[in-house]
Amino acid sequence: MRDYNRLFIDGAWRLPSGQGRAEVADPATEQVVGAVPLGDERDVDNAVAAARRAFGPWSRTPSSVRAGYIRALAGQLRQRADEMAALITAELGMPVQWCRAVQVDGPIVGLEQYVELAGAMDEVREVGNSLVVREPVGVCAFINPWNYPLHQLIGKLAPALAAGCTVVLKPSQETPLHAFLLAEMIEAIGLPAGVFNLVSGPGSKVGEALARHPDVDMLSFTGSTGAGVRVAQAAAPSVKRVCLELGGKSPLLIGEDADLAAAVRYGVQDVMINSGQTCTALTRMLLPARCYAEALELAVEEARSLRMGDPQDPQSFLGPMCSASQRHTVEAYIQLGEQEGARLLWGGAAQYERGHYVAPTLFADVDNRMRIAQEEIFGPVLCLIPYADEAQAVALANDSPFGLSSGVWAASPERALGLARQLRAGQCFINGAAFNYQAPFGGYKQSGNGREWGEEGLAEFVEIKAIQR
Repeated sequence: MRDYNRLFIDGAWRLPSGQGRAEVADPATEQVVGAVPLGDERDVDNAVAAARRAFGPWSRTPSSVRAGYIRALAGQLRQRADEMAALITAELGMPVQWCRAVQVDGPIVGLEQYVELAGAMDEVREVGNSLVVREPVGVCAFINPWNYPLHQLIGKLAPALAAGCTVVLKPSQETPLHAFLLAEMIEAIGLPAGVFNLVSGPGSKVGEALARHPDVDMLSFTGSTGAGVRVAQAAAPSVKRVCLELGGKSPLLIGEDADLAAAVRYGVQDVMINSGQTCTALTRMLLPARCYAEALELAVEEARSLRMGDPQDPQSFLGPMCSASQRHTVEAYIQLGEQEGARLLWGGAAQYERGHYVAPTLFADVDNRMRIAQEEIFGPVLCLIPYADEAQAVALANDSPFGLSSGVWAASPERALGLARQLRAGQCFINGAAFNYQAPFGGYKQSGNGREWGEEGLAEFVEIKAIQR
């Protein structure tokens, strides 16, 4: 049981001005596993003021010193990785076979790259009679999601610290516990007071207050497209920089020459990891019409093989949805898919005495104009769509308001790359390639703007100044 009653502001654990506490329940057992305080607008003001005071000294700290703090934080995370993974499993429901590697070890790798990238802030470029220099953008507010909570937090925090920015974090109310554990680690490494501040609470109070705040210079938000629009509108009057990582409805284009069994197996597994609660999930599988029937059989075989159950069981591939609300949303989409005329091949609502479970679900004969093919469901639901030729496949892949991710599976590397270059998305995974923390992450269209990770992630926290001599 993680029971927190204080916020981390200005380098210390402080009683909140806000009233009340939010309990966090394990989505598998529905038992309370922790609680956090509910901050309010006054807590936001205090945290932003602390970040503003700290910004001057921190921004002038040598990059090598900032890199040392990043290295120390990575060390803390490595020492307490099992503890962090267990906590995320408890609050999110991601099975233990995935949680350590995906939710903790990956973000540590991403964090460590900024030990070196911090030095990029010292680079000076001469252009004619000008010096072009980099400076930190200022006080940054982070509004974090619940589905990959530490991953998305480190993707914002690491480049911000490397650049010399100060931070106020609002974690999701569904999965806030990891952020408090991270704050303990930040306290342990002795990061200067005010550089990192943590205010938990509802988005309607804490999130909007951060977005509106005139002393916040930059806002980084990860969440749904609808919420991102509201956050951007709240931030607009102060003309602060806004980085948005939003929704997706990503295609997996399986080519005519692909290894069909391998491609379908990968596609089904990709959607079912984290119970489909992944913004980059390849939830539209585009298949050659000539082998569509075979592909459906392969997809059902793979879905049937994936074990769903207790996240603490190392054999569980899928756990529960994060919340009852999310389960109800996904179940409503499954009903909608049947009403729209798609054929339910496998899965649907799961009958468990407790826990927010939805079984791996496959829809065949999906028309790309259906809502289940156009809207982000955020659950273990895969749409299988036939195409006549690869020109139509590319058109179907791009026929979406989103453009966060995509995938291509083809026998020829040259053909695969040619297809990948035609897809309007911020990233493309060829033949099941791994996620790369050194590469930029972000989307086209309604999937957002800006980038996280790598050099491009650092650039989001940098102002460019020209000094004429």
